[in-house]
Amino acid sequence: MSVATVGKRFRELAVSGERELIFGQAARPVECGFGLKIGAGAVYPEVNFTLPALEVNAETWGAVLAHYREIATAVVKRAVALQAPGIVLEFELLPAMTEVPEWGAEITTILHESLKEAHAKSGLRSALRVTPTDIRDQSKRPVLRSGRAWERLQRSFELNARAGADILSIESIGGKELHDYGLMYGDVRAIVAALGILAARDMAWLWDRIGEVCEATPGTVSGGDTACGFANTAMQLAHQKMLPEVLAAVVRAMCGARSLVAMEHGAVGPSKDCAYEGPVLKAITGCPISMEGKSAACAHFSPLGNIASAMCDLWSNESVQNIRLLSGNAPEVFTELLAYDCRLMNTAAKRGEGLTLRDCLIESDEGLSPQALLLSPAATLRIARAIVNGGEDYARTLAAGREAVAVLTEAESEGRLKLAKREKSWLVRIEEEFAALPGEEGGLLEEMKEKHSELFDPASYGL
Repeated sequence: MSVATVGKRFRELAVSGERELIFGQAARPVECGFGLKIGAGAVYPEVNFTLPALEVNAETWGAVLAHYREIATAVVKRAVALQAPGIVLEFELLPAMTEVPEWGAEITTILHESLKEAHAKSGLRSALRVTPTDIRDQSKRPVLRSGRAWERLQRSFELNARAGADILSIESIGGKELHDYGLMYGDVRAIVAALGILAARDMAWLWDRIGEVCEATPGTVSGGDTACGFANTAMQLAHQKMLPEVLAAVVRAMCGARSLVAMEHGAVGPSKDCAYEGPVLKAITGCPISMEGKSAACAHFSPLGNIASAMCDLWSNESVQNIRLLSGNAPEVFTELLAYDCRLMNTAAKRGEGLTLRDCLIESDEGLSPQALLLSPAATLRIARAIVNGGEDYARTLAAGREAVAVLTEAESEGRLKLAKREKSWLVRIEEEFAALPGEEGGLLEEMKEKHSELFDPASYGL
């Protein structure tokens, strides 16, 4: 059995305590784009946008480009009007834009030129994050390391970097085929195997290659990954009452170990906005993080509306369609919403009251949801310490999950968190499932190969 490619291993935290986990401040700020330094004292809006209902093909391509030109113009105009100290645009490619890499790169050029022009005319500091779609899941047993899909994805990274991407990110899907099964059937063993064995291997392999693209393209930084396809899927299923919220919370904690692999293979941040595991990454690596909460309601609901901003360095809206509202088009509207949120956080920090605002944001959410509670600084530090002390990928994934269970159990017993009877029973079940897992990954991997050979191809993970 092979082991995952090993990069840098974080064995200690980048912070010494809860006071250092606060919005706008990261132990290792990132400089990128047009004069932007993220995590060095200010929070900036990260505006995420997409097309209205419009098929992307050769016939509609002119209309597609027109939308992105309109979005860039409107967002920059609003940022300048509000005197925002800086801004990040995130261009998340739609699948067709990754399938045809030249299409995505053409849009990146448009967005880059808009930011360049604004910097020259008004001094607006800015950066462009580009996130190709992980299109490697096109077959029932995804082929991750070779073939047409991987070649297109790799080409997309290369062309977008050359076209002006300041930050490269991705929502990678390695291990998702097994993880989806685990969520569907409440199979904790499959979930742990997907995150701690399969996903970790794919992350290591993939981020080594993203790092190579960034090294070959001066000015492009290796941003970070997100467990969107794993923990956010669980969050939305819990929202729909299709699985227990405590399970979604524990999955989120384990995803901190998964997303950390990107940082151990060259990523420096800022992490992705939909990576709610960002605070754990910040505590361990010191990287700046992008987060989303109440301002992401245009894309999805969550129980994390305020607490998600407590430690953010970029504050995002997830993704909003370019549709007309009464005041203006939606991306411009959300630029204003984000800019005002950031203005409040930055003002509190300047007045020396950043911790007061942070603690209000935390207190307003943490007792109402197990998912929110795990985003508190205290819980973040406990999970982060469990990860860095946990050993290798499988062991630290399991350590993060066990610590999350302990945090939730203690909070419920102390009356800080109220759980329904079903949620309590699931918390006990998860703890028992963890206790029954093997100490080493080998036994669990062989079990998954035997039970779920129709779901995943070991060769895709170097196994």
